[in-house]
Amino acid sequence: MVSRQYDRALAKPSSSFFLLGMRGTGKSSWVKRNFPKACLVNLLDEGLYQELLVNPSLLRKMIARLRRGSWVVIDEVQRIPPLLNEVHRAIEDLGLKFALLGSSARKLRRTGVNLLGGRALVKYMYPFIPVEMGDEYEISRTLQYGSLPLIVASRNPAEQLRGYVQSYLREEIQVEALVRNLPGFARFLQVAALFHGQVMNVDGVARDAGVARTTVQGYLEIIEDTLLAFRLPAFEGRLRVKEKRHPKLYWIDPGVVRAAKNQLAVPAAEERGHLLEGLIVQTVRAARDYGLIRFDDLYYWSTGEVEVDLLLSRGDSYTAIEIKSTGRLRPEHLRGLNAIKDLRGVKRRILVYEGERQFVEDGGIEVIPVKEFLRMLSRGLRYSDEKIGEAP
Repeated sequence: MVSRQYDRALAKPSSSFFLLGMRGTGKSSWVKRNFPKACLVNLLDEGLYQELLVNPSLLRKMIARLRRGSWVVIDEVQRIPPLLNEVHRAIEDLGLKFALLGSSARKLRRTGVNLLGGRALVKYMYPFIPVEMGDEYEISRTLQYGSLPLIVASRNPAEQLRGYVQSYLREEIQVEALVRNLPGFARFLQVAALFHGQVMNVDGVARDAGVARTTVQGYLEIIEDTLLAFRLPAFEGRLRVKEKRHPKLYWIDPGVVRAAKNQLAVPAAEERGHLLEGLIVQTVRAARDYGLIRFDDLYYWSTGEVEVDLLLSRGDSYTAIEIKSTGRLRPEHLRGLNAIKDLRGVKRRILVYEGERQFVEDGGIEVIPVKEFLRMLSRGLRYSDEKIGEAP
């Protein structure tokens, strides 16, 4: 695929902000494009990193002569969390604005930094979503290789993805000393990749990775903190404690999760279902974080016998979304959506599938092709009279 610049869906903030995202999502490129005159402090510059590590107050001297209202970009800010004390002073005393880029919030939290006490917004950058690439967005290619900008531009995406995982282990985990047992963490990544789109069996993962159960819990926090994955909670409603369900694990990018398990050939049918589900879930999250649609929280819903992949809440109203990797619907594909209709507040039920027809079932379930649903996310999910999750 030919390399080109795409317009990202993230709007340019007018005040100081953190921009967090897994490595390779294009944070630096986006900032250079949107803040071309900003003063750049790149902590990947080893010499500068060492100077500021020893003496964080050096930052004050570097930016002292900037005019009020000027922008300062600090790339890989998590490498020196104490710099945020200087950033705080510069915002208060010098009237400067900061774009603070990072691939992890872990070290910022662990050192007691409270993300500037609300003086900076927190924004996220994700792999490309369909609205950013337009007609060049290919679902099958994305399910196989993902949509990280460096992968989209690569002539050898499989090789690039394998290198990405090794780089993550080396630069994000080993260099930052996030774990003591790197081989154990590498084994954990491979096993955790098998649970993409599923409830994790922590005991099973610990056994297969050869590490303690408590260690697996810590490793899960690491891949979330480094923005590689997230956990989707179950909708609990009024469930009793013994009925509460565990969250599902989703990786941010289908190409990265497939590289982690060293499985980059064309996805087989049994793998494609989880990949498509993960892609839809992540795209919905990204559309919300980019301000394309509005909803409060995101869950999956289950009775133990039937399940619905996504439940979007907005106030007391809900939109239920089921995702099926098939072009031909059968009655059993509607079981979850039929079951959830009795949940108080459900205003809209959507089944997303890989067919071509778009229609409404007699019971009110909207059946929407994947391509159309992904396009709809940029329009606020407008399709029926209900507009849950509508654009701001």
